[in-house]
Amino acid sequence: MSFTITVQPSGRSFVAEPGESLLAASIRQNIGLPYSCKEGACGACKCRKLAGEVTHGPYQERLLSAADVAAGFVLTCRAVAQSDVTLQARQVTRQEAFAVKKMPARVVLLEKLSHDVMLLKLQLPANDLLQYHAGQYVEFVLRDGSRRCYSMASAPHTLTEGGAAAAPMVELHIRHMPGGKFTDHVFGAMKEKDILRIEGPFGGFYLREDSQKPILLLASGTGFAPAKAMLEHLQHTRSTRAVALYWGARRPQDLYLDAWVKAKQAEMPATLRYVPVVSDALPQDHWTGRTGFVHLAALQDQPDLSGHEVYACGAPAMVQAAQRDFVAQAALPEDAFFADAFTSAASGA
Repeated sequence: MSFTITVQPSGRSFVAEPGESLLAASIRQNIGLPYSCKEGACGACKCRKLAGEVTHGPYQERLLSAADVAAGFVLTCRAVAQSDVTLQARQVTRQEAFAVKKMPARVVLLEKLSHDVMLLKLQLPANDLLQYHAGQYVEFVLRDGSRRCYSMASAPHTLTEGGAAAAPMVELHIRHMPGGKFTDHVFGAMKEKDILRIEGPFGGFYLREDSQKPILLLASGTGFAPAKAMLEHLQHTRSTRAVALYWGARRPQDLYLDAWVKAKQAEMPATLRYVPVVSDALPQDHWTGRTGFVHLAALQDQPDLSGHEVYACGAPAMVQAAQRDFVAQAALPEDAFFADAFTSAASGA
């Protein structure tokens, strides 16, 4: 039998079918539960169960401790209802989430931004416009049915930037994972005019626009992609919110759009501050900027985050360390931390 899932404090509800995860049911019915990997590997979907019973499928145990389970927390991507369930998820509002769509996408540009990052620009159908929030992602549906997720690196308004006559375009940043089924193809046989299949938008990681709190954007590697979309959107909407972007990379050359950010900073001098952080600089890099872990650099500069919102995107270890330390050491409210932990197919498995 199916069960009713209610989300507080919004009061919104949806129906979960037998064997269906709470998250899958919420996505199917356009309920904005938080999530990222959908594979029990990142912890972004963790929320408190206020009532009801669930069973869990496999997940990485570090994401849900025995204390978490005792306190009623669940991973909605792995939780299956055994009764009617009430969840607490403050990220869910009464506003409807954008509908998830499947569509073809034509490759119009392949541009190497660094030795292992490719800018992939896709042309989307003009008669079925994709709607999304800055920060969300799409999934590529591969021929064997497997999927690969990538954040959109361009803001929603850029889809129609060229006017009614122009085809809608979306930008993605693809990091090469040697041996990866999809990224080997992107860096090898893929060519312009190829047709791919995508589905989206997905993800609870997106800019909350009903707030005027200062924003800390924390990115590592290609976690910069959704941060870029957020910056473009903030500029487009003429937001006056203060934004600090901390972008972490191993080597200076891995800051693959450093010049773009500096140009954006010059266009937004009153609101945008940019701090690149390099963890493994070599003498030949002649790096004179900040070094170490990117979240610690942000913590050093901003020891009080009690009035901020944090958007963190990148490696799971960075995201988890940032959430732990910002809440424990900088008084960041737990519900003011939004994250998207990038997991590869291998790490997800």
